[in-house]
Amino acid sequence: MSTPTESREEAIKRLNDRASELAEATAPKTSEHLTAQSVSSEAYKIVAELLGGVFIGLGLGFGVDRLFGTNPWGLIGGVLLGFALSIYMARRTANRLMAQAKASGIEPKSILFDDEEDEDR
Repeated sequence: MSTPTESREEAIKRLNDRASELAEATAPKTSEHLTAQSVSSEAYKIVAELLGGVFIGLGLGFGVDRLFGTNPWGLIGGVLLGFALSIYMARRTANRLMAQAKASGIEPKSILFDDEEDEDR
């Protein structure tokens, strides 16, 4: 509790200061660790979109082959359409991530290739 010599305004000011310190301490931080975690989850999402599109196309092509008896053309067409759809979805996700990065002011880092490492093998 506040001391008897402390005025009400001083107590309220001290309480507000402590509340703002608590809010800063408990606010979610956008550190490197959290950013790396969200980036890796988005990378897994892109991989799942790539694989999912191909497998869905494979399943639909198989279904078309069984339904209409068009072996193997339905399967081939389904895989190609699934692959095209998965590339489109992955590209859309990557563009969305790049737009979010640009909006937050994050500059993409360039990865330099080390050609000397390949020469040693």
